[in-house]
Amino acid sequence: MTTMSLRKGNTRLPPEVNRVLYVRNLPFNITSEEMYDIFGKYGAIRQIRIGCDKATKGTAFVVYEDIYDAKTAVDHLSGFNVANRYLIVLYYQHAKMSKKFDQKKNEEDIAKLQEKYGVSTKDK
Repeated sequence: MTTMSLRKGNTRLPPEVNRVLYVRNLPFNITSEEMYDIFGKYGAIRQIRIGCDKATKGTAFVVYEDIYDAKTAVDHLSGFNVANRYLIVLYYQHAKMSKKFDQKKNEEDIAKLQEKYGVSTKDK
């Protein structure tokens, strides 16, 4: 299989490659069993977390036991059609995800402070 060929060649992986995948554009009604069926073809899975609230619906995290299995899954499942939706499979990058949430929180904090002190940015 391709996983074995990657290991034999002592291939150096890019720095963004890791065992945790972030999956977007999932059907809202997908089950854990269906996720294991789709992603389990590429290697042993440690954990799958499917988003269930309004902000995270349609997303999931898939954690593989082996980094090479995760790379194979990204290579094969990016753009894969599930229930007429094309999956977006990315490597999870903690720095990018935390920046996105930090920026959202900062904007909310600024809006609260502007409201509290009666400051408006429209004057400038």
